[in-house]
Amino acid sequence: NELPEQIMTSVSTDGHSVGGGNAAAPDGHSVGDGASAIPSSIGDSVSPRSINQSNTNDETPPAKSNRPADVALKQQRMKSWQPVLDPKWVISCYLLIGLIFIPTGIVIRIKSENLIELKKVYDSHLKDGTPVDVTGCEIGNNPNKMWIDGGQTLNAVGNTCEIKMQVPFDKGDMEPPVLVHYEIMNFYQNYRKYITSYDQYQLLGKLAQDQGLTEQSVCQPLSKIGDVYINPCGLIANTLFNDIIKLVSIVGPDGEVIPNAPMVETGIAWESDLKYKYRQPDGFKSQQCESCNCDCNETDGEGKRKWSCNTPYIDEDGICWRYYYPFDESTQYLYETYPMLINPIEGVTNEHFVVWMRAAALPHFRKLYGYIEQTIPAGSVLTFTVMANYAVERLQGSKALVVSNNYIFGGKNHWLGTLFIAVGSIAAILGVFFLCKDKFAPRRLGDRMYLKYKEE
Repeated sequence: NELPEQIMTSVSTDGHSVGGGNAAAPDGHSVGDGASAIPSSIGDSVSPRSINQSNTNDETPPAKSNRPADVALKQQRMKSWQPVLDPKWVISCYLLIGLIFIPTGIVIRIKSENLIELKKVYDSHLKDGTPVDVTGCEIGNNPNKMWIDGGQTLNAVGNTCEIKMQVPFDKGDMEPPVLVHYEIMNFYQNYRKYITSYDQYQLLGKLAQDQGLTEQSVCQPLSKIGDVYINPCGLIANTLFNDIIKLVSIVGPDGEVIPNAPMVETGIAWESDLKYKYRQPDGFKSQQCESCNCDCNETDGEGKRKWSCNTPYIDEDGICWRYYYPFDESTQYLYETYPMLINPIEGVTNEHFVVWMRAAALPHFRKLYGYIEQTIPAGSVLTFTVMANYAVERLQGSKALVVSNNYIFGGKNHWLGTLFIAVGSIAAILGVFFLCKDKFAPRRLGDRMYLKYKEE
């Protein structure tokens, strides 16, 4: 049937075609049950967009798939070797482990026993009543006692104690490097509150005045003293081991002093720690003086002091330095907290401080204080002086000085060799047991020819 002329006119002029029925809507749109009944003349006059008006421009993109790529690694099709653990394999593996581990453990034990370790406890308040090996170094519950008794100077007479150690004659010479450690017992650096009590950004140079509330809360209760900021803050930095240990002399078995054998106190911290984790505060500066008469009160054009020091700092080589710390009047810096150990030029980059900040995992620990780069003959006597400032009475701990050498597996420790021997012995016993079992009471096994592996 052909549509009336008025319907054809309304469809072509309006440009919309909804259907091909016999009636037209009042608004000029044709109504019907499809476009198939529309003559070709009408179809030519209607645009393709208007014929399929329903949902041509609202296509949604395909959903993103989380399916792994079709490769061997992600689809778990990697080729593998899956041995059949028959008795011969098991017995051979156990005997091989025993054959390797037992001799290795014996060698490690022998090398560990041949190491020389000299140890002197010079202050002890342990509950088990461990006695001291050296008298005159105890300070009780009086932190910084020898520093204060010596007039707060490092070279005052009578503010140190002496520790002597002799290398045994029967174990040969101590080959370099000879390590000098301090040992502390019953100090829990691994306590959760203690080990998290520091501000890493402050150790990297951020000023205490720029700390947010979060950083200050981490360092509590050692963030401020009244109105004075502590830099660096926190429990670890402000419980630094500050005994001063000096090597006085090494006297050989012939009674002659061994020359050129100092205790080196640099190179004891991790290089990565020094490079990436510790920097002086932002704004710090220092200058080497031509003479020790340089003026710390020098001012700039605006009348402000260029240096925060009162007097120049004199290092061990006799060189004088002047320095500037920002907000020095309202901040207590590390060199002011521990003047006997930390100098103002190094500050938080001092290696003794960096070593201490790497917290120990156990309450009985040693930390490196220095090392000797000279061979020490058997029978030699080492003399150290100690300015005891670190109090251990309240924590019921002890302090000791340890001098030792080491080998490829570290310091003297018989447990590593014992562990190798124990594992090797257990493996050897199991290997012999299974061998006897297979020899005298074997179990019938299936035929390997029937084993099939999954194919691709």
